[in-house]
Amino acid sequence: IVAEIEKKITEAFEVFDRESNKTVDARDIGCIVRSLGCFPSEAELHELLAKLEEEEEEPTGFIQLEKFLPVMTKVLLDRSYWPIPEDVLLHAFEALDQNKCGYITKEDLVKYLTEE
Repeated sequence: IVAEIEKKITEAFEVFDRESNKTVDARDIGCIVRSLGCFPSEAELHELLAKLEEEEEEPTGFIQLEKFLPVMTKVLLDRSYWPIPEDVLLHAFEALDQNKCGYITKEDLVKYLTEE
């Protein structure tokens, strides 16, 4: 189970790793966490970011996968955050499905998550 969780986390992280250097902008952490089925409050998200940045002498504004992976694995194993309600997911999907065709392409989803 842990290996599967770590794989999911890594895949979600890599979507936002624009330079393929195992680093993401700290501002993308909320999107990554939410893409993993978690729905933290803004306060909980700030606590998570503080935990990720606490060991750094000087925060850089970037989060490394090696620091994110163990923290997020524990979050998922402990079910620390409530999941996103189904109706919220459906509403978000419908907003992105502009052609009302019942699906979103991977390319469009990546674009929405990283650019818009």
